[in-house]
Amino acid sequence: MADAAHEMQIGFNNVGQHTDLATSVLATRLPPELAPLAELAHDLLWLWHPPCQELFSAIDAQLYRDCAENPIDLLLEAAPEALAARVRDANYMARLQQLLAARSAYLQRPYTEVGFASPTRPLVFMCAEFAVHASLASYAGGLGVLAGDYLKEASDRALPVIGVGLLYRSGYFHQRLDASGWQHEYWTPTRNPHLPIEPVPGSDGAQLKVRVPIAAREVVANVWRARVGRVPLYLLDTDVPENSGSDRFTTSHLYVGNRELRLMQYLLLGIGGVRAVRALGLDPSLFHLNEGHAALAALELLREQLATGCTRERAWQNVHEQLVFTTHTPVAAGNESYAEHELRDVLSGLVQQTGLSWREIMALGHNGDPTSEAFGLTPFALRAARASNAVSRRHGEVARTMWRSVYPGSAEVPITHVTNGVHIGTWIAEPMAALLSRYLGADWQERAADPATWQAVDNIPDAELWAVRKQLRRALVEHLRSRSVGDRMARGDALAYVDAAARAFDPEVLTVGFARRVAAYKRLHLLTWDMSRALALLSGPQPIQVVIAGKAHPRDEEAKRIIQVIFGMKSARIVAERVVFLEDYDMSSAARMVAGCDVWVNTPRPPLEASGTSGMKAMLNGGLNLSVLDGWWAEAADAENGWSIQSESGPDNHLQDTRDSDQLYALLERQIIPLFHERNSAGVHSAWVQRIKASLRSLGPRFNTVRMLHEYQTQVYPARFAHGAPSDS
Repeated sequence: MADAAHEMQIGFNNVGQHTDLATSVLATRLPPELAPLAELAHDLLWLWHPPCQELFSAIDAQLYRDCAENPIDLLLEAAPEALAARVRDANYMARLQQLLAARSAYLQRPYTEVGFASPTRPLVFMCAEFAVHASLASYAGGLGVLAGDYLKEASDRALPVIGVGLLYRSGYFHQRLDASGWQHEYWTPTRNPHLPIEPVPGSDGAQLKVRVPIAAREVVANVWRARVGRVPLYLLDTDVPENSGSDRFTTSHLYVGNRELRLMQYLLLGIGGVRAVRALGLDPSLFHLNEGHAALAALELLREQLATGCTRERAWQNVHEQLVFTTHTPVAAGNESYAEHELRDVLSGLVQQTGLSWREIMALGHNGDPTSEAFGLTPFALRAARASNAVSRRHGEVARTMWRSVYPGSAEVPITHVTNGVHIGTWIAEPMAALLSRYLGADWQERAADPATWQAVDNIPDAELWAVRKQLRRALVEHLRSRSVGDRMARGDALAYVDAAARAFDPEVLTVGFARRVAAYKRLHLLTWDMSRALALLSGPQPIQVVIAGKAHPRDEEAKRIIQVIFGMKSARIVAERVVFLEDYDMSSAARMVAGCDVWVNTPRPPLEASGTSGMKAMLNGGLNLSVLDGWWAEAADAENGWSIQSESGPDNHLQDTRDSDQLYALLERQIIPLFHERNSAGVHSAWVQRIKASLRSLGPRFNTVRMLHEYQTQVYPARFAHGAPSDS
């Protein structure tokens, strides 16, 4: 549509000029003077701009917290008298006008000139999940967080990018633990009027729809838009009356357990995503497939090329020119494969339109064996893309070994790496951001990829940096106490254990965090491998306190048992006050944890950690990493910026875990705890603060999305034909 192309050329218009139905309806709920707040609430730019968050919180701070910091919920539920009070507050109204002017300047900056894309031919970033805000539950974990951070940084850099994904009506599951520690899952349907999304209008004024061939039928999907600053994120939703009951369920849950339904999701993302972009009137210069879930976009692009009458060889070359691919995991379960009969059940309609035989289709997805009966999404994406990358230096090494068979006859495996980074504005707590702004300069986040920017951390007085760390730890402790009482009551725990939650944690005690998607290879169980040493760490003269969070996949019984083992410790009195398992881990709780924890623990079984980003977020807030040398930490660690566990892989996992847990306990006992309690003559933890400064200096410039997007711009997107056309050999 012309409207979409116009948006890509000039960015989203200023407040009051860009309107949509959802924004207009919300604005009618407000006094006219506050109507611009409806526009602000529907633009997720507020997420990484604290002055905007403060503006919403000032309406009713408690209600804002109760609404999980969702400004749309806040504005819908705020009392009229609270809104009227803000209208009468001259200071508030002045702040609102200043914010509107700043936002207008941000949105109307000219697009950055780049060689791989332009406003009229943008880059399309396709992913199965996007973690932008907890209210938009279209994410499960690190992949989604990375995708959301990518879009935010693209907005900050004024890059011509759009995102394409799916709108999951019930998102990912919520987690509840019973008194034994066993995980139970439940799903909560989202409510459209409360989501930061808007229907995209079609040429007839009704909501834009796309039709996707699934088996012998067409499935209809509505197209929605979320505004992530300057970047539009388009989301497809099959919960429409034209579809059958099962087809309406296609976009109900993220990573649904049913394999046929999950393959339908991937088809909708890949084929439907391309068709949605075409329906918007856009001709992208490049499609970035972020993980294999979007790989089937290549089939739709091939169908388009063949429909123009070009030869198959030329069609494949044209597809190559349009695709880059990022692989995110060396774990087998994360690289899905499907048998031919499974593909036939879902892809028959589209395959018929391409003119390819099923033998040819299966050959495109095999992993080295042309006679294989499995079609892998990752091998297919690797063959289809002109350039492919892993997400850390170590992962690049693993991926080149893992996928060597996809490139027979090639001297080198053409998989490079771009190490992940995190969006600073999203993940740095305001007290730390303010401190760094005072000493690094107000524009330090824009210069974050320059090592010279971070040298100024040496100018921060130790006492000031330590005061901020204490402030962030205290805020986490207060949050954990409040959450723990409710969680323990809901589980039906003994009253003594519930009462202990009110005393849980001490704002002066060394706080250790472990928050990951709970899977066996993440090795959460190393924390309790030697129960006597674990309890001694909690109850010694210089104790630690531990906050743990994470969800096990609903079908991962082994991971659920790992959580249950952690809960088995709670019979010890000291555990009730020194260990908290934070249920239903999401973006909101993640932000509190990475800000408040002093030490961030990561214990994956090498080489199964592709990158990891939670430790990067902790680093930004002055937290220190204690990690196995895998993923990003393998290229980040030195002798001064954290602590490392040397994990030697072998056939005996039990022996490996025993050795690694011993290193974990020893580092805590002999280095980390003594260093935390070491003070200078002025009573300041200077030795600890010096390690924080070393961490910020060495890691700050490298592990952020400013550097990450620059590497994509210069190393991946401009590549031309990194390898030849797909081959069935």
